[in-house]
Amino acid sequence: MKGLPILVAFFSLFTAASLLIPYPMFPGDFFCAHIGEAIEGYTHYLGSIFNGVFYGGILWLIFIGISRKLEEEK
Repeated sequence: MKGLPILVAFFSLFTAASLLIPYPMFPGDFFCAHIGEAIEGYTHYLGSIFNGVFYGGILWLIFIGISRKLEEEK
């Protein structure tokens, strides 16, 4: 899979940032609010994973798009 190290790096970065920042971030906080109170003790961790997946995936897609564009120009 092309760009897997980039995906892992951005996922790790945003997951760690979401864990360290005391303020709720979108979309992790949004998803946890809709899941309910059944996982109340884990919402901070689950929200951080949602944020890592969301923002890491977006930046990975941008990386893939830019790299394809640069390869086509060669």
